Amino acid sequence: MLLFAALAFAMVFSASAADAGHGPSVADRGLPALASLAALQRLAPKADPKVLALALEATTCAAASGAIATPRRLAVIDYSRPSTEPRLWVFDLREQRLLYAEHVAHGRNSGENFANAFSNRESSLQSSLGLFTTAERYTGSNGISLRMDGLEPGINDRARARAIVMHGAPYVNPEMAQRQGRLGRSFGCPAVRPAVADDMIDTLKDGQLLFAYYPDQQWLANSKFFHCRADRFAGNASQTARSAP
Repeated sequence: MLLFAALAFAMVFSASAADAGHGPSVADRGLPALASLAALQRLAPKADPKVLALALEATTCAAASGAIATPRRLAVIDYSRPSTEPRLWVFDLREQRLLYAEHVAHGRNSGENFANAFSNRESSLQSSLGLFTTAERYTGSNGISLRMDGLEPGINDRARARAIVMHGAPYVNPEMAQRQGRLGRSFGCPAVRPAVADDMIDTLKDGQLLFAYYPDQQWLANSKFFHCRADRFAGNASQTARSAP
């Protein structure tokens, strides 16, 4: 534990120096030989680079803190975009490949074409923000589906209890969305086109990451997976040292 804390401290310290203009950025550290922000921008030029940077930062921080193992694949949803546009990108970080660029539904009570309301409450029928780790594939009422566990207390940690899962849905129809002005909506799940659902779920199952973004200022300011700094890991290291026999 002490070794891990020391390594995490060194990792975040070098990232803080990078923020001052020396070396790679926060988003680029912590995934050695896997991915960089520049690589993701090149693979998904229509994605907002600020959202990609936040997704990499959250991934890096979660891995450095020990909350997750470093994932091979990362899905990024940008809920600030209209549902009529592709706003879900799935990356293979190790091979630096874009696997999918897709439409994705938001919750019925999150908004019309634009999502603007998010929740962690059961029966809210709203989408949740933040970082999720993927879990098992199963067959449910929507066919092949993917369970997800939210990693952010108060933001998305009730995802499993709420049955917030990835699944295919016929209402995720881009052509129909253009005619009616929005994509069909879910009960809060990130539903995708049936044509890609099974393969995407197989790609993302068992310990990969999904990052769902919206410019919610409270979440951006308070998420434990943003703004990783040396003092946070230093505190963890000191606490570990005090509790060590």
